[in-house]
Amino acid sequence: MIYRWERRWRAIRRWVSRNEWLVRLLRLPKSASTAAEPGLVMLQIDGLSRSQFEKALAHGRLPFLGRLIGRERYRNYTMYPGLPTSTPAVQAELFYGVRCAVPAFAFRDHRTGQVARMFDSHTAGDVQSRLESEGPGLLEGGSAYCNIYSGGAAEPHFCAATMGWGPVPSKERWSHLALALVWHAWSIVRIATLIAVELVLAVGDCARGILARRDLWAELKFVPSRIVISVALRELSTISASLDATRGLPVIHVNFLGYDEQAHRRGPASLFAHWTLKGIDEAIQRIWTAARRSPRRDYDVWIYSDHGQQRTIPYEVANGRTIHAAVADVFGRHVRGYGAATPFRRGGTQLERARWLGRWLDRLMGGAAVEHDPGKKSVPGDSAEQGPNDRAVEVVAYGPVGYVYPNGALTSQQREHFAQSLVSQANVPLVLSAAEPGRARAWTARRSYQLPDDAEDLFGPDHPYLPDVAQDLVALCHHPDAGPLVLCGWRREGRLVSFARENGAHAGPGPDETSAFVLVPPDVPLPRSRDFIRPADLRRAALAHLGRSAAADVEPAPEIAEMAGHPVAMPQARRTLRILTYNAHSCLGMDGSLSPSRIARVIAQTGADVVALQELDVRRLRSNSDDQAHSIARQLEMQFHFHPALRLEEEQYGDAVLSRHPMRLVRAGALPGLTARPYLEPRGAIWVTLTLDGREIQLVNTHLGLLRGERARQVEALLGDEWLGHPECKEPLIFCGDLNALPGSRVHRRLCDRLRDAQIDLQNHRPQRTFFGRYPLGRIDYIFVAGDLEVVSVEVVRTHLARVASDHLPLLVEVRI
Repeated sequence: MIYRWERRWRAIRRWVSRNEWLVRLLRLPKSASTAAEPGLVMLQIDGLSRSQFEKALAHGRLPFLGRLIGRERYRNYTMYPGLPTSTPAVQAELFYGVRCAVPAFAFRDHRTGQVARMFDSHTAGDVQSRLESEGPGLLEGGSAYCNIYSGGAAEPHFCAATMGWGPVPSKERWSHLALALVWHAWSIVRIATLIAVELVLAVGDCARGILARRDLWAELKFVPSRIVISVALRELSTISASLDATRGLPVIHVNFLGYDEQAHRRGPASLFAHWTLKGIDEAIQRIWTAARRSPRRDYDVWIYSDHGQQRTIPYEVANGRTIHAAVADVFGRHVRGYGAATPFRRGGTQLERARWLGRWLDRLMGGAAVEHDPGKKSVPGDSAEQGPNDRAVEVVAYGPVGYVYPNGALTSQQREHFAQSLVSQANVPLVLSAAEPGRARAWTARRSYQLPDDAEDLFGPDHPYLPDVAQDLVALCHHPDAGPLVLCGWRREGRLVSFARENGAHAGPGPDETSAFVLVPPDVPLPRSRDFIRPADLRRAALAHLGRSAAADVEPAPEIAEMAGHPVAMPQARRTLRILTYNAHSCLGMDGSLSPSRIARVIAQTGADVVALQELDVRRLRSNSDDQAHSIARQLEMQFHFHPALRLEEEQYGDAVLSRHPMRLVRAGALPGLTARPYLEPRGAIWVTLTLDGREIQLVNTHLGLLRGERARQVEALLGDEWLGHPECKEPLIFCGDLNALPGSRVHRRLCDRLRDAQIDLQNHRPQRTFFGRYPLGRIDYIFVAGDLEVVSVEVVRTHLARVASDHLPLLVEVRI
């Protein structure tokens, strides 16, 4: 059998695989699961908004993701990340199911009274501990790279909450590691080359920044940051995640930080930010390939972004002073003795995420923060997070959202007075404050607003997530760690403001920062009740895929699914029918794995309404005594009829028809063979009537023999009085199946005398081959039509899953009634 050659080739490829050798050399633990057990790889592109994602696709900067959408039929969903639109909040909802876990990337913790920054290990670890008390994380038993939280992963690497690589190989493995480095010499050369290229680009970028009279020290600091984050972290994570897939870990999560880091520095639409997407796209391809080749798990690969970024102007550039100085000035004017709190300093913000490589890098690049000196004189206007002071107003503003923490409580009249002064005197675009439960007040230079009632007036009627943004903004104002006054750089007109020195920012309610994307295979169950999903929806789908919760009763919305160019079949809403014929090869894949579930997934991803299947086993020992027809139909939630062409006591083997539409069985029977060769495999056919919008459509499914004379007798029988020639077999008619005959053969010519070959009938379509899976050599699977059935589209499904699941490729035809 052809699939045996494929199995041998796969075995050879595994034997010479660098990943397999590295796993052996380092004696890394492997999963004990079977290849049919589900696994999940989640790849996050940090900070890439939906609009910039579409722009990058259009300009060819994400070619592999484009192929996933086209060839692999991935669907492109819009995700609203919630507020604040920052990685700590989004990952808390995704990993632990907790919304608005933190009010921003930096805030004052009401428990300790200290400023907390989610870059810092102790802060991220404290928040993670609180999240873990809510329940196990999504990444339980897996690995995590470059996240804020570990997500419950058994092997977290380069995460803010843990820092560094994690467990170091024991001493007796260093010799093995040296051998692994020799084996992976090409990867080392590749990394060195990428670092050299990035260094040249970074130095050039630095020179341009200096010529533009930007801060020299800030430009110089960005050079190592760019190399560490855009290359070192990306490549280390890519190689390690590929190893994890080879080992068969149940869930793997990688966060690619390069785009977000560049977008903060140069803007979300800048060439430098989009340059990093090429490297990320290539890294995703390498991980995807490793996951698909894994012999220990049946992996899905999902790609998503956690939020977007808005183009911003730094508040200090627009106003000539820091937000800390402006707030101190406003409070000092109205309350005698008020000033800015004394800051504590750290070695800059550009290198913060680079510190996740480990504490050794933290010490090398500046060491621990300098603690606040209570005796030091207040310095109004110094830009940093603030320390305590008896008569100080503390400002924590690490992006377009900031918080004001006065010493002592403010009355509602004081809040309104200070808010109005901040928007009129300090030019803060938007100030908010909590009101009664479920409500908040907002002030701009134009007027004041009540939220959520005045959300349309404040944000404009064209904001894509207006009700959700209004509710989340109210919840943000009521967060226990939020200050009594919330500063926001959002404005309806003009460039948004960030209170940090950055040209791209996120955390607020802007349309781009609240628009993320999700790319998943077409059969992943996501909600259809609205035009977007939330991180919690992605979490539920992931848990269902991993078998850790029941699948929710959710289906992809047609309008969302069509974004990827592959509309979902919604038979009740249109006058077309999608028919699939598929030889399932007893659900035995080209990799040697037996998996009815995989066959069902191939079918689900096509959105077929009616499925004609050949070569199904029912209660056969070779197939683990499974009823494959029933198993596939149950997973697809379709009704079915099965006809056993072969019976061996309780074991059966034959063909089936599955349908989402009402269906009744008309006839199921055997086809004649060759009298002189009674040992040939028996063949049969199954005839059903489908009812679509009150109209009946006849469908016949068959699987003909291997010998020419055998096929000739069988096709004549099918054209005779008991089948297609029967008075009840009226048009419209669909005839399909595996004919084991090429175009132009006698069998094909005889059927074309009575019916129309769909692949030929469709204008401007070049017929495509269907057998065998990976490298199809011939066209032996057919769908014929007769009557007033117009062929709308024809596709031979060539996704990776389809090429592996069987030795035939599915043929999908859409007809209009």
